[in-house]
Amino acid sequence: MTYRSLQPYNPPAWAKELKIQPTSRVVLTQRPTPIHEWAVPGVPSGFQLYIKREDLTGSTLTGNKVRKLEFILADALSQGCDTVVTMGGLQSNHCRATAIAAREMGLAVHLAMMGEDDEAPVDIGCSGNILLDRLCGATIVVAPPSLLGNGSTDEQLEIATSLVEKYIQKLRSDGKNAYFIPPGGASEIGAWGYIEGFKEMMEQGVLDRFDDIVLAAGTCGTACALGIANYLTGSKLKIHGITIALTLATLSGKVSGYLQKLGINGVSPSEVIDLIDGYSIGYAKSTQEELDLLFDVSTQTGVVLDTTFTVKALRGLLE
Repeated sequence: MTYRSLQPYNPPAWAKELKIQPTSRVVLTQRPTPIHEWAVPGVPSGFQLYIKREDLTGSTLTGNKVRKLEFILADALSQGCDTVVTMGGLQSNHCRATAIAAREMGLAVHLAMMGEDDEAPVDIGCSGNILLDRLCGATIVVAPPSLLGNGSTDEQLEIATSLVEKYIQKLRSDGKNAYFIPPGGASEIGAWGYIEGFKEMMEQGVLDRFDDIVLAAGTCGTACALGIANYLTGSKLKIHGITIALTLATLSGKVSGYLQKLGINGVSPSEVIDLIDGYSIGYAKSTQEELDLLFDVSTQTGVVLDTTFTVKALRGLLE
């Protein structure tokens, strides 16, 4: 398949009954990503731990988001859109991946970001992912914390989403054909990134070699998609999602929404994924214990985790 090209897509046979069926995808990833043994300190004897290196999906596009974007951007292009709009925290990996991939496909990018300081809501600097966002020419709009209220993460996300919807209406009134990408790329179309990802894992022998898969559940798009694919294949694997910021009730509701929209009836969220709470103090917030674990793992195994998602998932797995 040709990189950065729109290609026809044929879903795996076990997923062809799903209501939403993509017909194309944009090729953005380097596949397959390897699976190898991982000698993490603290793993009890009698257990074997392996890691799938989703940090190796590409260069500036590394991470799980790009798999979703292959299907999301194909959907945007098929609808004749010229602009994509998404949202996230200031250092959002999803926003960065969207900015890069969308510009590669010739689409304009607007990023709605949650600010951290009411006194200087637009003084967000030019470091980390924000630098990459700017280098891709993304239009960045920052919402001060006070605009989102003092409620829970779930409530703030709901307010932020309503503000972004109004922003998109303004873009459309200005003549832009704008396509909204939910936080984390968590949509029914985006789910196909990891339905296809699960197929890749099957080809790597995961069904025969392993008992459990553990990953972070932020907006739950990746974790839910893997759980649905696992359920559809009838495999014996158990999918466990370590929650990051949203409540168990909210994430369970998201899984129910996926099942309903994809036409999987009579199945409860707990049948496709085991959501586990209690290993995160919040989005982009770290404990000293997590930072120590990140340091130990990177120095002893050479695998560098991130503070928002993967180190929390590993902590949940170990404990």
